[in-house]
Amino acid sequence: MSRRGSGLDVVVVGAGVVGATAALAFARDGLQVALVEARQPPAWQPLATDAEGIDLRVYAFAPDNAALLDSLGVWRDVAGARAHPYRAMRVWDAAGGGELVFDADAFGRRELGWIVEHALLVDRLWKALPGAGVQLHCPDSVVALEQDDSGATVALHSGLSLRAKIVVAADGAESKLRSLAGIEAPRRDYGQRGLVAFVQSARPHRSTCWQRFLPTGPIAFLPFDGVDVSSIVWTLPDSEAQRLLELDDATFLRELENAFAGTLGALTRVSRRAAFPLRLQLAQSLTSGRVAVIGDAAHAVHPLAGQGVNLGLRDVATLRRTLADARSRGLDLAARLPRWARAQRSENALSGHAFDGINRLFSNDSVAATLLRGPLLGLAGKLPPLTHAFWRHAAGQ
Repeated sequence: MSRRGSGLDVVVVGAGVVGATAALAFARDGLQVALVEARQPPAWQPLATDAEGIDLRVYAFAPDNAALLDSLGVWRDVAGARAHPYRAMRVWDAAGGGELVFDADAFGRRELGWIVEHALLVDRLWKALPGAGVQLHCPDSVVALEQDDSGATVALHSGLSLRAKIVVAADGAESKLRSLAGIEAPRRDYGQRGLVAFVQSARPHRSTCWQRFLPTGPIAFLPFDGVDVSSIVWTLPDSEAQRLLELDDATFLRELENAFAGTLGALTRVSRRAAFPLRLQLAQSLTSGRVAVIGDAAHAVHPLAGQGVNLGLRDVATLRRTLADARSRGLDLAARLPRWARAQRSENALSGHAFDGINRLFSNDSVAATLLRGPLLGLAGKLPPLTHAFWRHAAGQ
């Protein structure tokens, strides 16, 4: 086995949005960083939303994470390509009752956040890696892990081994590195799938995120492009999601329009559709020795609040501060990992269980739940301090 990178500070495994951001952030801070990824991402292209190759994965990107990418010199390129600002959010229940509204003007902001494609974020992050001095190993993957008092060594499928002071697992919900580190991550499947697509509506989306709760799960319309193209995320039981995937476009659009109560008028076009399984999965610890676990490797949560990637990037931001603190005090980079892990896991568990509770209450056709939902949303909407508190938490403030 050949050895490279024995002078490394950090090895990051997994180069999606969270892993690539972590590698870039640590390198910008002057650390020697290697990044390991199994496959090269396709180059982002500004395809029309009905193009076959368009990436259906989008994120409701929060202001604190836009600021993080801005500090890394990436956000300007993302926003200049295709990041649609949203200025309002409206949430209501199909059974009636009140409505919960978040409005940028009420918070003194130009926007609440941005809707951004996964593929665009990865593309711009990868383009920034060489200039930051990140050592990229792709395609490659981790097959073994060893740790001792002075560092950690990861053996790669290619035969190389990398030794660093800490290793960061950002390799997704099925994380191999997390498993090698002996960290368990119990999973509870929801028996639901998130159906995603792009649709065009007769009425403008008004740069608003819309979410309607149905007994089968929430349906969200996120403003994506122009004035009338939205990204949808429709939470459905597995069998119902499969049925809708198999419908022809015209029939699917009719069912979608009915489920959304015609809020944006007639739906006239739809892209290809896809669906992904939903689960709650929280790692029992975010660290084991010199291994830190972030992003989906640490937490997979329900997408109803659009907070998955935001939680992952907050892992990066707090870990970045932790490593900077260790360096400023002349400590081993791993010295502060346990403290970071305790605080960050508590924050992630609180968010994950909160989303789980909301899903249980609103994806429910019991009489008690139906009677509670609408009035609860209406009450929250009539209490500005509570509304502001919800938004500040979602925005990372």
